[in-house]
Amino acid sequence: MSWQTYVDEHLMCEIDDQHLTAAAILGQDGSVWAQSDSFPPLKPEDICGIMKDFDEPGFLAPKGLYLGSKKYMVIQGEPGAVIRGKLGSGGVTVKKTGQALVFGIYDDPMTPGQCNMVVERMGDYLIDQGL
Repeated sequence: MSWQTYVDEHLMCEIDDQHLTAAAILGQDGSVWAQSDSFPPLKPEDICGIMKDFDEPGFLAPKGLYLGSKKYMVIQGEPGAVIRGKLGSGGVTVKKTGQALVFGIYDDPMTPGQCNMVVERMGDYLIDQGL
């Protein structure tokens, strides 16, 4: 199965009549493994900030989580494993695996919990596969 299939069929899938607005699987170096057409282009400093927050939980809280040109307020996550952000009625979940970062971006009416479930389930699967 290609990485694009994981994004298209497992991250962008429908959950309770809702789906993510954008999703991606990136290497921890920022290399794109696969992404939806709607996923924003990330800057190297975006990835550096995310990786630093996984190493030093709370690093992004004062400055925010940037994905391209959008700034998300960092909210409760799981130190070293999951970063969650909020922007208006939407947000983002980032799950770290052994080699990758799994991103899910959502907007209302999808809920944060639905986004978390989709992204974290994919991340857990990749961890179980040694990725």
